[in-house]
Amino acid sequence: MFEKVDIHSLNFNPFDKIGKDWLLISATKSGKTNTMTASWGTLGHLWNKDVAIIFIRPQRYTKEFVDESETFTLSFFDDKHKELSYLGTKSGKDEDKISKVNFHIEMVDGNPTFEEAKEVFICKKLYVGKLEKEYFLLPEIYEKNYPLDDLHYVYIGEITDVYSNK
Repeated sequence: MFEKVDIHSLNFNPFDKIGKDWLLISATKSGKTNTMTASWGTLGHLWNKDVAIIFIRPQRYTKEFVDESETFTLSFFDDKHKELSYLGTKSGKDEDKISKVNFHIEMVDGNPTFEEAKEVFICKKLYVGKLEKEYFLLPEIYEKNYPLDDLHYVYIGEITDVYSNK
């Protein structure tokens, strides 16, 4: 059961939270939830708000859901959920990948997360933009990460609520 917690009471390493631990980006569109794994992003303070900045490639099905919703969620997991890699490699457009890994959607304040998650951040979208090739100062970053020229869309969301799974 999720319990609301104060974001300022959390104690974690943000580099581990996003770069090493398991993270799902989720949103709901027309009553259906979709999700994807993520390992790129940041947490911080911008525009006098606590924010999460996430990156989604244009071909990802989850992008449609995030685009259609005013909010998205970031659900964090521990390393015992190895099935999360499946959610990052399969498309919800092709199958019900959430039920395939036996995860259970739980709506928290009308926002999707999963019973199996440790924590969830509810984020209200504030900004959406697209990375542009001409602004990369080091060409090797672009060349290494975008061989298909499928530059990420950047979403900045205000973290409005944080829940911990007790």
